[in-house]
Amino acid sequence: MPSYLSLLKWTDQGVRAVKESPQRIDQAKQAVEQAGGRMIFYYMLLGEYDVASLLEFPDDETATRVLLTLGSQGNVRTTTMKAFTEDEARQIIGSLP
Repeated sequence: MPSYLSLLKWTDQGVRAVKESPQRIDQAKQAVEQAGGRMIFYYMLLGEYDVASLLEFPDDETATRVLLTLGSQGNVRTTTMKAFTEDEARQIIGSLP
């Protein structure tokens, strides 16, 4: 299943309601699972980003739909990148001419 690394920044709204973030994490996990995916990890960070999460989804469209839905709630802004495992990277690089 394709993997996606999301870096999240809390919005002003998200910071004001930071005490609700454990419930928001649970809601995000549920949304990911209902879409046929899974949250592999969730880390709160120090620095430019507030959260890093690795997610799996069946396809790009599903990932985009779930992340847009979560972002539309106004608590976070996401930067998401498609991620390739070591095995996938080896396969891609091994297929180069």
